[in-house]
Amino acid sequence: MHSGRFVFSQLMDYLPREAFDRCVRKYSGNYNVQHFTCRSQFLCMAFGQLTYRNGLRDIVTCLRAHRNKLYHMGIRGGVSRNNLSNANMTRDWRIYAEFAQVLIDIARKLYAGEKFSEEISEPVYALDSTTISLALSLFPWAEFRETRGGIKLHTVMELPSSIPTFIDITEAKPHDVNFLDQLIVEPGAYYVMDRAYMDFSRLYRITTSGAFFVTKAKSDIKLKRRYSHPKDSSVGILSDQTVIAKEKKSFEMYPAPLRRIRFRDPEDGEVFVFLTNNFELSALTIADLYKARWKIELFFKWIKQHLRIKSLFGHTINAVKTQIWIAVSVYVLVAIIRKRLDLEDHSLYNILQVLSVSTFDYNDLSQLLRNSELQLEDNKISNQLSLFDL
Repeated sequence: MHSGRFVFSQLMDYLPREAFDRCVRKYSGNYNVQHFTCRSQFLCMAFGQLTYRNGLRDIVTCLRAHRNKLYHMGIRGGVSRNNLSNANMTRDWRIYAEFAQVLIDIARKLYAGEKFSEEISEPVYALDSTTISLALSLFPWAEFRETRGGIKLHTVMELPSSIPTFIDITEAKPHDVNFLDQLIVEPGAYYVMDRAYMDFSRLYRITTSGAFFVTKAKSDIKLKRRYSHPKDSSVGILSDQTVIAKEKKSFEMYPAPLRRIRFRDPEDGEVFVFLTNNFELSALTIADLYKARWKIELFFKWIKQHLRIKSLFGHTINAVKTQIWIAVSVYVLVAIIRKRLDLEDHSLYNILQVLSVSTFDYNDLSQLLRNSELQLEDNKISNQLSLFDL
């Protein structure tokens, strides 16, 4: 890519154009559209994410201030708040959801060489959800509690690459455990989750599918010890036991042995109780698996802090999902850039910071991001989250 093109255009060149066009055709996104196409809509919304715009009016104002540059950025048609708002409300959000999945598949291949540990070569996934609070008066379809609304982002993230492999956007009211019904279990993989997903029948489905899970046990769960295994107290393992469900109903839902591990965190002394169906890994590795689940919580904090998903630009469910999926696409696109340009010394935050002030520059993208002066150390910015430097 030569330096005679805008940084924004060079960045968007990493989007697979044919795949995007297939998604648009599948859902007739450009049906009866004469000027402001789905691609222009995506580019405008991506610009808003990259440059931290606060709303549609903010996006349009910035773009129209550079209207002589829009054609070279790939944006066609009249850029107006009305065009962008209508596009977000009416064009099927699944266009952008499926395109985000295309980018996720690309990113997963790029990060495929990153393994959790020498002991585990199989894929490791973390499951969790985050809630985005909404004003019930503006989003009546997102009823959560009496005085406020909300939506949830249910996410499966691949560890250690921190790439989200599956996201489902729902109302905030349904319980997290219902998300396990949608989970397509990959045989041999590990699924790490907190106690909100503790349900014997759903966990047994993971076991019968040939996969493994690690979860934090609920305090009121009743289990019966069968065997005790050797433990290493020096690393914080208090006990390592084979157990079964004590209550008849629970045993009918999970009629197989479980492994219960009590672990004391050496850093703060907190005691955790883990349940797993894996009897081969060391107890400390099981504890490390659960500790790595923190990456998905960091992912949620990161995207809320650095991408525009807490402040929603439209009030319909289609507009909300469109905005969130385009935000996810931008996140994954920057992760792809980081890998393809071999920017291992850069955090995702630093890359986004550079891009946010360079969209209209003519600098070569690779040279711009490789500039040593831009390689900031995250430990010097204590209040910032660095997802890829855990």
